[in-house]
This record gives sequence, structure tokens and C-alpha cells, in this order.
Amino acid sequence: MKRPTAHAANSQKTHALQNVGVVGAGAWGTALANMTALSGKNTVIWAREDDVVTAINKTHENTVFLSGHTLHKDLRATTDMASLNMSDVILIVSPAQHLRTAAKALKQHINPAAPILICSKGIEVSTGKFMSDVLSEEISNPVGVLSGPTFAAEVVQNLPCALTLAVADENLALSLVRSLGMPNFRPYTSTDIIGAQVGGAIKNILAIATGIVVGLGLGENARAAVITRGLAEIVRFGLAFGAKRETLMGLSGLGDLMLTCSSTQSRNMSLGKAIGEGRSLSDIMQERNSVAEGAHTVDIVYKTSKDRGISMPIVCAVYKILKEGQDAQKVTNDLLSRPFIKEAD
Repeated sequence: MKRPTAHAANSQKTHALQNVGVVGAGAWGTALANMTALSGKNTVIWAREDDVVTAINKTHENTVFLSGHTLHKDLRATTDMASLNMSDVILIVSPAQHLRTAAKALKQHINPAAPILICSKGIEVSTGKFMSDVLSEEISNPVGVLSGPTFAAEVVQNLPCALTLAVADENLALSLVRSLGMPNFRPYTSTDIIGAQVGGAIKNILAIATGIVVGLGLGENARAAVITRGLAEIVRFGLAFGAKRETLMGLSGLGDLMLTCSSTQSRNMSLGKAIGEGRSLSDIMQERNSVAEGAHTVDIVYKTSKDRGISMPIVCAVYKILKEGQDAQKVTNDLLSRPFIKEAD
């Protein structure tokens, strides 16, 4: 009998994975962990907060970050990263600006062959690096990205959703999809790791912009215009870094943009709406226990677009409002006064 290749054996092993580790017990991490537990996987979720761990283990509810939703009875929470050492795959859901720290803490506790799927959305502000680059600098495990149009509150209710699962090794991506996919949780494979990250990072900034439009009372036509022209900015930025246009027009790009800019369930859109209504960024952030990543990511996307000559007027407008304290109505009026151009430009 012909002995299977190491690659084939690895793919078979990944397809048969039964142990899932989730790093980060915010709303999205909790929803993902609940989904994998629902699919019959042995799932352990790591959290920093003792009260989150206690609530999940004792009452089957994340009362801090995803209250009001009953979690699977077999989902187990821990504050000890060593408990993830048996994981066949890791979903890392730490906020983007803390992903490097989480990776450094994680690497000594996990199987070096276990794939790690990045489920955070953003770009590291201090370096300008994508999450995949940050993770690869800290851990030698295979790296992938899981991203798409998803609200945690709907995923935890097992309502249907679809996402992009991007891994450079197409066979590994297929194997992971077969292991993690369910009828109501549908990952679609890709090898475009950069493209799968660009949409998720920049749509958070654009969601703030659409929220500002709503807060200023500018109407649905204006919101549709921001979404559509915002997509053009995502495409320009992504192509500059080698992303594929079809990825940017897919679930992790256009799909995520549409969802995030259409509902105040989005932390970023609700933040923008409050700013449009006249509230200050500092006051809004002090009231929240969850992260609006767009408020951080706008720093580095604005800087990168200027350095590389990428036209991103909506991102620039959000930067002026959030980081320079300019008046939202004035910045919006300036944006509307820009010279007319071809739509394809």
C-alpha cells in the first residue's frame, strides 16, 4: 500500500479535527466558540476576565460581552492558555491591536502544526502590518483568515451566515471548511489572505462614515453613496497590496461592508451615528466595554494611503473628524464639494 504523503496525512488529520481552541471571549469569539461546540467539537475558549469564564462555565452565558444568549452546555471557558494545548485548530479573536500580545502568550502552549485562523479585523497601528504578518512573526503555525458579514448576536442564535476562509494552502483551506462548516455557518475557500483582511479592516472605518451620515440626518441616498464610493476605496487599497479584486467584491469585502454599514448593531456604525449627533469620541469610548476597531484602524489606513498615494477621501474625512477633532458637518460639506470625476477613478 502506498504511504500517504505528509501533506495528505496533514489534510486528513485537519479534516478530522475534534478539538477547537478560541482565543478571545468578546462577542464574536463567544459566538464562534458556541458554533463549533454546536457542531460537536470539543471547544475551549480562553478569556482574560475571570467573571466571563465563571459566567460561561456556570450559567452558559457570556453576561459581559454577549448577554441574553444561552451558550452550548459543553462549551468550556478558561483563563489558562495551557488548556488550549490539545487544540487541532485555533481561532484567534483578540482585538487587532492586541493580537501580537496574544500570539506571544499563545505560542508556548499549542501544537506547532495546528492551523491558526485570524478572526480579528484590523491593521496593526504601530507597524502598519496586516494581522497575518503580525501572527507569522510571532508563531510558525499555518495561518489563515476567517472573515465575512456576520453579527455575533445572529451567529450565536444559529441563524444562517456565509464567510470567507482564506489559507495559502488550498487543500488545507478545503479541509478546514469541511471540518468547521455547517448548514447555517458556510465558509467559502480562498487563497487570498491579504484580500480577506483588507475588506474587514477598512469597512469598519466606512461604517463610522455611514453612521456619521445617519447621525447628521443626510438620508438613505447619502448612505448608499458612502457605501458604494467606500467600496472603491477598499478596492484601491487592496489592489495596492496585491489583493484580488474578486475577493474584495466577495463576502469578506463587499458583503461585510454592506452589513456593517446597514445597522447600528455594528459598533462602528453606532459610534459614527453618535458622533454625527454631536457627541465626542472620548465620551462614547468611555461608555463601552467593546472595541470599535475602525477608530484605531483609521490612523494607519490614513497614513498608508497618504504614503502610497492611494485616493481615499472618505477615510480621510473620518480621520479628520476622529483624530483632528474637525466638525463633522463641515468635513462632510468639504467632501461633497470635491471636484467631479469619472466613476471608475
